[in-house]
Amino acid sequence: MISHTLMPSLPGMATPAIVTREVHRAYDGKASQGAVPAVLEERLPFSVRVVSDAEALDKAVHIRHAAYARHVPDLARTLLQPEAADFADGSVVLLAASHLDGSPLGTLRIQTNRYAPLALEQSLTLPPSLSGSLLAEATRLGVAEGRVGTLVKTVLFKAFYLYCLHSGVDWMVVTGRAPVDRQYLRMLFDDVYPDAGYIPMHHVGNLPHRVLKFEVRTAQERWAAVHHPMYKFMVETHHPDISLDVRAAPLSREPVAAPVLLQAPAQVM
Repeated sequence: MISHTLMPSLPGMATPAIVTREVHRAYDGKASQGAVPAVLEERLPFSVRVVSDAEALDKAVHIRHAAYARHVPDLARTLLQPEAADFADGSVVLLAASHLDGSPLGTLRIQTNRYAPLALEQSLTLPPSLSGSLLAEATRLGVAEGRVGTLVKTVLFKAFYLYCLHSGVDWMVVTGRAPVDRQYLRMLFDDVYPDAGYIPMHHVGNLPHRVLKFEVRTAQERWAAVHHPMYKFMVETHHPDISLDVRAAPLSREPVAAPVLLQAPAQVM
């Protein structure tokens, strides 16, 4: 249920059915017959992968630019080409693409502070409680409109969480404008500065945003403790269509074709 600070979206399309099945783990001899544990596996109508070539980056730039063009035109004009952060050490760009025709359905950039400060640190100083921690910020999320966009957004959030979980990230950090911030709160994010309110964010056109944090290592425990409705999706369901192989060749800085505006501009969700 992640929502980017601007909640951009693209024209919707019909969503093929999600295929869910029970998958039994390998029997190790310890469980009695008929009691072999199982997990759910869901196949999605699209894939989520780390961008590693110019073609995939071009698709990500297309959907990113179109998503901002209508509601934040000044910012959108800076998104006609890939940004420096797309190539930066410690950053990955995710792309959701349809299995049907390869069309882009969503994109998200994850930036860590392994090598440089986070984008949000252009606008505020993080508290000592986060100093010395490995942080990851999600930015530049754009998704398709309608039901498919809602699903893509949810899957991109899971991909963000899994990336952080398996990369040793301590805290996920996000910015959210009202009322988007309430979606983060429902996912058990907390305020970085509880009394700060909404802070203008330089990297999103100086619009006021709330800055929120989420501890990665305690996520499953906290979700389980409150019987969170997303627990099954986030923890107990395997999605083979999410592939986060960051060992792929790094993005090239060679020019990428400028995006063409899609026929229907972005809508704020």
